[in-house]
Amino acid sequence: AGLARLSPNPALRNLAITYVELIRGTPLLVQIFIVYFFIGTVLNLDRIVAGIGALALFVGAYIAEIIRAGIQSIAKGQTEAARSLGMSAFQNMAYIVLPQAFKRVLPPLAGQFISLIKDSSLVSVIAITDLTKSGREIITASFATFEIWFTVALLYLVVTSVLSQLLFWLERRFARSD
Repeated sequence: AGLARLSPNPALRNLAITYVELIRGTPLLVQIFIVYFFIGTVLNLDRIVAGIGALALFVGAYIAEIIRAGIQSIAKGQTEAARSLGMSAFQNMAYIVLPQAFKRVLPPLAGQFISLIKDSSLVSVIAITDLTKSGREIITASFATFEIWFTVALLYLVVTSVLSQLLFWLERRFARSD
């Protein structure tokens, strides 16, 4: 979708723009309900498939914008230099633009990935057992509301902190080539 946003083909470009703007302009919770209750009912989808599909559509739109911005951030002189060396458009994109863009989009992609982990708690509203739903079930049985919610928050914090450190290490590793 990020590459389609940059396509010279107007139909492909407009389709990608519509997808991105539609998804980014509506709340994730509403999208989960639409995918589960409408699309899931029509296509007879399981709750897990509907939940994963809704999250994938949501995050895909944001990642498309991150990729588009990363590609557009590469100086036009890079493309002109590649063309002057006789590279095709595919070679230019694969060997010149995308490697540079990847280094630039890694931090926002990391942030989006961490946000996805936290946003995944919303799928508990369609009865998918995740950390949040498990916490609610334990609260119902034990009535230890604050302790359980603090534990759930701590578990999310541990997972996202480990991922943050891993992504920070990856960013430093790519920065060495600069």
